[in-house]
Amino acid sequence: MAQAAEAQGAPPPRPLDAIDQDILKILQADGRASIRSVAERVHVSRANAYARINRLVEDGVIRGFGARVDHERAGHGTSAYITLNIVQNTWRTVREQLRRLPGASHMALVGGDFDVLLLVHTPDNRALRELVLTRLQSIPEVLGTRTLLVFEEEDLEPDA
Repeated sequence: MAQAAEAQGAPPPRPLDAIDQDILKILQADGRASIRSVAERVHVSRANAYARINRLVEDGVIRGFGARVDHERAGHGTSAYITLNIVQNTWRTVREQLRRLPGASHMALVGGDFDVLLLVHTPDNRALRELVLTRLQSIPEVLGTRTLLVFEEEDLEPDA
């Protein structure tokens, strides 16, 4: 990840102190936390908290602010991890195609028995079947897939 950030023009990573780490934990738990509340909780001035958050954003440590979604309540009650074996040296091509898949929420190039790990959320098993058998397996660089159905999941983000 650090190499990707540097390639996109972000500065090299700077060490984070305990206050920066605490700010990250607070914002991970509540991305809408006010500067004032963050400052109070880490015992610094509002100006200092504001400057630190801006630096974390500019340095690429904070990549954005978003909502944590309950996929089941949002109508995507079927989740699965899909492993893919791909043609050697085609990661960049495959990655671009996976980014366009409906319901894809996370992907990683990994080492081991397979090459790519993809997390998807779909409305139901029929949509998952369509995604795997029609969309994924039609990508020429994909040699094979294995689908692992998720029975229950839980985010491990820190609570404030």
